Amino acid sequence: MSEVMNEKYGILFSDEYQKNLKAQFCYPDTDPKYGDRLFFENSGGSLRLRAAIEAKCTAEEFPDCPERVRGRGYDMSHFVSDGTEDILKNVFGAKSGALITELSASQTMYHAVGTIMEGINWGTNAVTSCLEHPSAHDAVEYYCNRTGREFRVVPANKVTGGIDVDEVLKYVDKDTCLVSIMAASNISGNIMDIKEITRRVREINPEIYVISDTVQHAPHAVIDVEDWDIDVANFAPYKFFGVRGCGYAYVSDRIANLPHRKLIHKPADVWALGTPTPGNFAAMMAVIDYVCKIGTDFCDSTDRRELYVEGMHRIHLQERALLYRMLEGTKEVPGLRHIENVEVYVDMEDLTYKDLIVAMGIKGIEYADCAQKYLEHGVTIFERLKTSPYSQRIVEGLGLEGALRVSPLHCNSTDDIDKFLKITKQIAESV
Repeated sequence: MSEVMNEKYGILFSDEYQKNLKAQFCYPDTDPKYGDRLFFENSGGSLRLRAAIEAKCTAEEFPDCPERVRGRGYDMSHFVSDGTEDILKNVFGAKSGALITELSASQTMYHAVGTIMEGINWGTNAVTSCLEHPSAHDAVEYYCNRTGREFRVVPANKVTGGIDVDEVLKYVDKDTCLVSIMAASNISGNIMDIKEITRRVREINPEIYVISDTVQHAPHAVIDVEDWDIDVANFAPYKFFGVRGCGYAYVSDRIANLPHRKLIHKPADVWALGTPTPGNFAAMMAVIDYVCKIGTDFCDSTDRRELYVEGMHRIHLQERALLYRMLEGTKEVPGLRHIENVEVYVDMEDLTYKDLIVAMGIKGIEYADCAQKYLEHGVTIFERLKTSPYSQRIVEGLGLEGALRVSPLHCNSTDDIDKFLKITKQIAESV
């Protein structure tokens, strides 16, 4: 069977290649305090790439200001300038626009949404979805309240766990100024068709600003703001093999020059307030290097964006194969779809519309209790509950009371998946 035909169910890295990738992460199989474990909670904060941690630490050793024009300070400045270009061009696929840097991806979202909705004088409503992370959903609601616009929320498809294009169109009209739909759900794993959503809403109003929260999707697949034709996208390095304490967002040229919080004498399209942190950029460049190195192992290009795209494509195929194995299992180990008492929520056959996230439950066991049982078996996962302000709207939008979120990473092996399935079967049989 050809590789193209195989893509439907993913393509696994060789065992040797996968082991090499896993070895580049910190503590992938063992916590130094808590012992051996499967870390399947990467959606809450991914395994850390060792090169990223080392790059940040190296930069942090020096006190020199990155805004100096000589010596070590000049060296530090290149982390910021080169890192900005690397992130815009390669992570976001941007050919223009500007980069917002904040302490978190959530802050970048509020900054971008606020700049648009307070900076334009047209439009009577703004649209988002019920599946959005609070930072995206609440930012739109907050600025609708501040600017006197109607706040509209698109419901989810409770079968697929996603947001349908046609459903979005029901909430958009010629007076809609902004549409914000996430690229992929952080609970269902469903991938949204952002490119088609943008195309269709711009048929209704060509001036609509389109935003996509890509925090969940960025560590798993390619982001392309040019191809999608969107105005804002963001990601969180701590969920993308990197470090905490920083968030990045792309904004298009038409947003970059809107009035925004900035130092008065800086150029109009500068968004940085104060001295940037070179170590954060150094860490993210190390992540991009890692992805590009995977790209070089599968294609002959010397273009960094092309290598990055190929690397992310290979990561996505590996993760799709792991997802298929988790759901279907093998002759030796049944998958989640085939274990008695296990429920897979918002499941769908076509895994090309899924990132490596499974929302599940085990009948007869409360979600928090079940997460604890997994922990006792050496597996780290997390429960998303209606009682949580981060989850309530989303799980209700999916028609659920809650879910266990299982989120491995591309460096995990088939043995890791099989071990998880065996533990799941053991827990399910104990009910």
